[in-house]
Amino acid sequence: MLFVEANGARIPAIGLGTWELSGRPAARVVEQALRLGYRHIDTAQAYDNEREVGDGLRASGVRRDDVFLTTKVWTNHFAPHDLERSVKESLARMRLPSVDLLLLHWPNSHVPLAETLGALSHAKTMGLTRHIGVSNFTVALVEQAVALSPEPLVCNQVEYHPYLDQAKVRATCDHHGLALFAYSPIAKGRIKTDQTLAEIGRSHHKSPAQVCLRWLVQQNVAAIPRTSRIERLSENIEIFDFELSDEEMSQIASLANPKGRLTDFGFAPKWD
Repeated sequence: MLFVEANGARIPAIGLGTWELSGRPAARVVEQALRLGYRHIDTAQAYDNEREVGDGLRASGVRRDDVFLTTKVWTNHFAPHDLERSVKESLARMRLPSVDLLLLHWPNSHVPLAETLGALSHAKTMGLTRHIGVSNFTVALVEQAVALSPEPLVCNQVEYHPYLDQAKVRATCDHHGLALFAYSPIAKGRIKTDQTLAEIGRSHHKSPAQVCLRWLVQQNVAAIPRTSRIERLSENIEIFDFELSDEEMSQIASLANPKGRLTDFGFAPKWD
């Protein structure tokens, strides 16, 4: 396993995303992923599966200290007193004393960012989380967050895959020492039929998904693919035995297009 390091955090470069996983199957996938060697699990209050993630973690038999666990605070809990309460409720659902990383899930312009970051930092000093960060923040919002946060931020988690150019956000994160985490790293499965990725994959005896994940990891990006299929779990983590050439990296980057974004909501910020 490779690691991404930022502001004191050491994060396994491949994690398991759990968005849209629920109930008993969610616990089973988390358990199986950990048994296969995953050491990074990503959940959120909005996914409504924190309880199952905790169950899967315990069922796996893997030591809690060996797993990097992330959850995210939903936007309606950004007021300072509400943030702390909601985080304690998340921990109660997971039956854990703390997480490794606590993120603001999306920007929320209705609550002053300084207040929210103050509360997020307070959660860290209280021992509810080891590290803090943000998600879906634009360049301008990352700049603001870094300036306003009393505690160092570890990452910005964003949609990132070959069809979406995130060079500006990446450069800003690099400048401030933040890691970039990629959700939807295989573009919600759309890369499976991509001829460029298939061709590169053939030369390495790898699938388009594996090529895609390797492309992210070689940029020092932590990728969190989601799957509900046990056989895909193995495939997604078997990317550390090959390397893409500079030419292949460029070929993949050239797949980006202006309509590449797959996750966009009415409450989303104005993207870079």
